[in-house]
Amino acid sequence: MVRPKEAAIGRPRDDAAAAQAVPKSPYAQTERTLLYVTRTPDETLTAHLRSRGWNVVAARSAHEASRLIKQDVVCAGIVDLASFAPRDLGGLEASLRQQQIGWIALSTSERLTDPEVRRLIRHFCFDYVKTPVANATIDYLVSHAFGMVTLCDPDMMESAPSSDEDEMVGTCEAMQHLFRTIRKVANTDASVFVSGESGTGKELTALAIHERSRRRKAPFIAINCGAIPHHLLQSELFGYERGAFTGANQRKIGRVEEADGGTLLLDEIGDLPMESQASLLRFLQEGKIDRLGGRESIPIDVRIISATHIDLEIAMRDGRFRADLFHRLCVLRIDEPPLRARGKDIEILAHHIMHKFKTDSARKIRGFAPSAIEAMYTYNWPGNVREMINRVRRAIVMAENKLISAEDLDLAHFTAQESVTLAQARESAEKRAIEAALLRHRHRLNEAAVDLGVSRATLSRLLDTHGMRDAVGTEDEVLPAEGVHAAE
Repeated sequence: MVRPKEAAIGRPRDDAAAAQAVPKSPYAQTERTLLYVTRTPDETLTAHLRSRGWNVVAARSAHEASRLIKQDVVCAGIVDLASFAPRDLGGLEASLRQQQIGWIALSTSERLTDPEVRRLIRHFCFDYVKTPVANATIDYLVSHAFGMVTLCDPDMMESAPSSDEDEMVGTCEAMQHLFRTIRKVANTDASVFVSGESGTGKELTALAIHERSRRRKAPFIAINCGAIPHHLLQSELFGYERGAFTGANQRKIGRVEEADGGTLLLDEIGDLPMESQASLLRFLQEGKIDRLGGRESIPIDVRIISATHIDLEIAMRDGRFRADLFHRLCVLRIDEPPLRARGKDIEILAHHIMHKFKTDSARKIRGFAPSAIEAMYTYNWPGNVREMINRVRRAIVMAENKLISAEDLDLAHFTAQESVTLAQARESAEKRAIEAALLRHRHRLNEAAVDLGVSRATLSRLLDTHGMRDAVGTEDEVLPAEGVHAAE
């Protein structure tokens, strides 16, 4: 069976009722449920999280946490391991094992020396932080844990066989519409035409349709019409008999026949030559094929899904594609959204790819720097998801820090001026104010100090701090006023 090689873009769910119960996007909700497991709740942290849209539910024991989890309303969690005695840690494991919850662990440096604490974090937590830590950092990590777990919903994973190549990640409205459409068309045998830019995941959509259809136990065969030489395409599609031509030493079964009972994906159908278009149209009309050199027609039961990145309506107007074939192929139509139109999916997908391939690097990659996030939202992604996978995988290998930067993604020129810390901004402003005062008062320190509202001693110290002493010479030196010559 041929498996698609295209980039990961999204994964639909089979159960329509469950699909409605799952939030469309973790970022689109006004309130998200967060379980805060701790013996000593931090009211300041709780207030901060609530101000950020979290519905914080506290649990002071493992039993209480387990009870809340059974209500199936929790999608993210914070567990303060440092607040529990060593004898109580074992009781937390059952709650931490819940895969539908993205856990962030809090711990002190001292408790991290406890092997049991380290084991719980390593096996069951999305990430951890050492306390004390800024509340904004905890909110950031919880948001990403929430997003990742929402994308990897257990019901979603049960709806189709799991593989590295058919993972689908998407929460935006365009992707939710795609998922709903896949569920609908999977219940029919009508031909499906998938349109979209290169790299958006058209082949994955075809596989998702197949695996949710009654044909899912039969073969899924994909053929790229643009990758096979035109003179070989006919035999690849329909096969040939022994002796059909020079070198045909044995019978060859074509791709259409291989897919009998299952699904055939004709990728890049727009590159199909006119002679092959006629043969394909005849097959779609009659449901039979003729092997090259054969004398009998062979009935084939196969569902056709076609895909292309080119505009077939323009191709029809230009005479490069048969209109009658297009109408046979395009009974149902699916349009793949480009990555640049998927909003928050850009960041969510980048983290998904990073977590999937982070073991490619000997360095422990933690995430993306703010410059990388900014660049990813600014960049147009002409290669869509396939390009993102390539850039993130390369960055994982080449990054010299734990956070992937815009430069690691080769997107440094898509960021604004690099941000500065508050301390750096204060230092820069202080230095500019001193320079301006010295210029106004011809570098007379006494007058510049009065102007700045500080003592001469303070100004002198600031000159040393900012490395500006050489600019004014000695403290007693006074530069001549404009138009006045210094004494001989």
